[in-house]
Amino acid sequence: MAKSEARPKPKESDQNYELIVAKSNIKQLAYTNTLSSFNLLKEALKELVEEFRKGLEGKVPAEVLPVFIEKGPFEAEFQLAGDLLVFSMHSNVFVFNREHPIWKIDYVKDNPLNSYCGIIHIYNFLSDSFKYNRLQDLGYLIARIFINQDNHFFVEGKRQSGELVKDFGSDVVTKEVLRQILETAIKYAVDFDLLVPPYDQVKIASVEQMKDEISHSKIITGKRVGFKFNSDDI
Repeated sequence: MAKSEARPKPKESDQNYELIVAKSNIKQLAYTNTLSSFNLLKEALKELVEEFRKGLEGKVPAEVLPVFIEKGPFEAEFQLAGDLLVFSMHSNVFVFNREHPIWKIDYVKDNPLNSYCGIIHIYNFLSDSFKYNRLQDLGYLIARIFINQDNHFFVEGKRQSGELVKDFGSDVVTKEVLRQILETAIKYAVDFDLLVPPYDQVKIASVEQMKDEISHSKIITGKRVGFKFNSDDI
C-alpha cells in the first residue's frame, strides 16, 4: 500500500497573503454594512421629519419645523429650529487602540478581526453657524456608531466604558435601533443649551470682530463643552 504523501507546509509568504486577503475582505464587509446602516439612518431621519412636521404643523412657526437635508452618500443634516445635527459616515474602516475596552470582550478576543469597524459620527452645531458662515464656531460630537463585518454595533459617547461595548457581540443594526439612537441624539441637542460665555472671554473685541458681528453675527459661538449620552456624564 502506497504511503500517503505529506502535505507541504504553507510558505510564510502564502500565510501573509491569506491574512492580507482576509483582512481586506473583513474591512470591505464592515464598510458595506456601515454604508447600508447609514442609508437606513437617513431613511429613519426622513420618517422622523415627516412625523414631526405632521404633529407640529399649524402649531409652531414654519421656520421651527424640522428639515432633513441630503448632503451626499456620506453626510446628512437634521435641522430643528436653532439646532443642526450633522450625520457623517467616514469612508474608511478603523481598528481600536489596545487600551479600548472592546478588547476585553470575548467576541473580539475570539476573533480580533471583529474589531474592525466603520464609523458614523453625530455632531451638534448651531444652525446660525452655517446660516451666517461663522467658520470659527464650534460643534460637539454627541456620539459615534461603530459597525463591523457581522453588522454588530455599539454606540460611544464621550467616555469609553466597558458598559458601552458589552453587547457588541450580540447587538445588530436595525432601523428601529437607529431610530432610538436618533431620538436620543435629537433630545440631547434640544436639551443642550447655549450658555453665555464667561465675561473675561468677551470683554475685549477688535474693530474687525465688531464689524463682522454687526454685519454677520460672527462672534465665535458654541455650546458648552461636555455632554451626556447613554451612560456618559457631564
